[in-house]
Amino acid sequence: MTRVLTIIALAVLMLAGAQAVADDAANKSKGQMMAQVVTCMKKRMSVDREISYNAASKLCKDQVSSQSDISVSVALVASAAAAKP
Repeated sequence: MTRVLTIIALAVLMLAGAQAVADDAANKSKGQMMAQVVTCMKKRMSVDREISYNAASKLCKDQVSSQSDISVSVALVASAAAAKP
């Protein structure tokens, strides 16, 4: 009986650890996206002094999100391919 409880406890801890790792990866990607948006906005606003902060923000967010959509679809296609034995 003790072994069963120990195995169940370890399984629960492993699942909780896996969820924590997944959450960290999601937060890291959000941070990377924000860094890309900030870099894009700096470039746009330094090149074009007439563009407003809000316009640069919208353009850069759209650009970064479209780039992330493309990379996600490429990753999904790459992972969908069957491995050769």
